Amino acid sequence: MKVSYHGHSVVKVETGGKTIIVDPFINGNELTDLKVNEINADYIILTHAHNDHVGDTVELAKKNDALVITNADLATYLGWQGVRTHGMNIGGAFEFDFGKVKMTQAFHGSGYATSDQQIIYGGMPAGVLLFIEGKTIYHAGDTGLFSDMKLIGELHPIDLAFLPIGDNFTMGPEDAAIAAEFLQAKKVVPIHFNTFPPIKQDPQKFIQLLKAENGQVLKPGESIKL
Repeated sequence: MKVSYHGHSVVKVETGGKTIIVDPFINGNELTDLKVNEINADYIILTHAHNDHVGDTVELAKKNDALVITNADLATYLGWQGVRTHGMNIGGAFEFDFGKVKMTQAFHGSGYATSDQQIIYGGMPAGVLLFIEGKTIYHAGDTGLFSDMKLIGELHPIDLAFLPIGDNFTMGPEDAAIAAEFLQAKKVVPIHFNTFPPIKQDPQKFIQLLKAENGQVLKPGESIKL
């Protein structure tokens, strides 16, 4: 299985001939190496409804006939846009042909802003656990630090965790380092930083704060084999 990072919170998982992309914010993301017309995806997973996470979901889903997996409210809204969806909610899990997805809580907002200055309620923000090929990947989504991350790590031994470090909208490096300690993941990768001025961070600072010395900064396009 190949897991790659593509700037902001975009993560791609390639496994068993299937491609899963999480939070595909491509157009408008100056840090990504991806182009919408070059992406082939079987599944799209969305952690929440903010525009920098929903991103190019509708175009990608229609182009690839991809199934969008997200919270039930956002799934309903995207379904009205002509997209195939599978709605879930926090605490729930479902088995897909590539593996199992479980939604965890995240402490954040989840409103989708339209071009005519409306904000659409986007359901509860979430993190996701992916159980694929005997490995567990945790994408925390956008969140602040919360103590139940300890429980997430205890219940589901995590091989790879993607944690936001940008501060201002999510955890900063210091809180993300505590989150990493709570989760006890074998490897931790920082996400959601440097895309916009309010979330400028030095990811190496986060790596230096990790007590377990298990951090790795991925440049857009770089990957990890699991």
